[in-house]
Amino acid sequence: MLNNKTILVTGGTGSFGQKFTEVVLQRYHPKKLIIFSRDEMKQYEMRQKFGHERIRYFIGDVRDVDRLHRAFSKVDIVVHAAALKIVPTAEYDPFEAVKTNVIGAENVINVAIDNNVSKVIALSTDKAANPINLYGATKLCAEKMFVAANNYTGDHRTKFSVVRYGNVLGSRGSVVPFFKKCAQEGRIPITDKRMTRFWITLEQGVNFVLNVLDQMQGGEVFIPKIPSMKIVDLAEAVSPGCQIDYIGIRPGEKLHETLLSADDGPDSYEFDDKFILFSKVALGERKIGGKELGLDFTGYRSDNNLIWLTTQELKAML
Repeated sequence: MLNNKTILVTGGTGSFGQKFTEVVLQRYHPKKLIIFSRDEMKQYEMRQKFGHERIRYFIGDVRDVDRLHRAFSKVDIVVHAAALKIVPTAEYDPFEAVKTNVIGAENVINVAIDNNVSKVIALSTDKAANPINLYGATKLCAEKMFVAANNYTGDHRTKFSVVRYGNVLGSRGSVVPFFKKCAQEGRIPITDKRMTRFWITLEQGVNFVLNVLDQMQGGEVFIPKIPSMKIVDLAEAVSPGCQIDYIGIRPGEKLHETLLSADDGPDSYEFDDKFILFSKVALGERKIGGKELGLDFTGYRSDNNLIWLTTQELKAML
């Protein structure tokens, strides 16, 4: 699938980009793998980790259309992982989040079409489903833009799809390192003892994206079935017996997250390992398959999930 292809990852020096690079180089023989990001130090560090002749490092920002045009030349596949992701930061600096997460998404779409890129996968988040914070709202905007982009390709071959999943264990900014740091001081702050979240590992996220690249027809939002866990159980797995301080819900925070809302039921289909949301905005005939969820669907939330992580399972994943 990726053999002899030129692949570009925006935000490629992040946690996902590094794991994606590791997995792709293990399994495939791409013609080139381009790491596009704005952080020269992270690129320098990544060069020390991946001294591979097929990797190219490209300093740039998704806000910069001209730089994107240069980077996307003769690229076959784009994985769009670049984003401003920290919820409080987006609340405090909303204009910056919009510039990267929304305007940057528009730039990626337009440049991909202009350069006749074959496939574009955009990474999204459970916070885009029924968003209550700016980060989630920008990612919902981006999702809808990538879905609708399939209507703008004209004679070009470009197909756009989205992957939406939950919290990533082991990623930068994950709550796990934060809990470990707090545990060293003897106390862990938790919003509410009822709080739940979806969890996925970096490798599972990369594997899901690779599977989607093979399956996508354009216009889909792919949502994996992944386990939930209570935050208090996560804290116990990370630091058994540590003192917990309940601090209350912060601005932009939910008690439970949603990966697929009840309102999306009529446009969604269930499979053994995933859901596919296919908006009618994306024109054209599509062979979806699966079980149509319909109007009676009550939503796929972290509190009504059928798959739950035990403390021991989480310890093994960590």
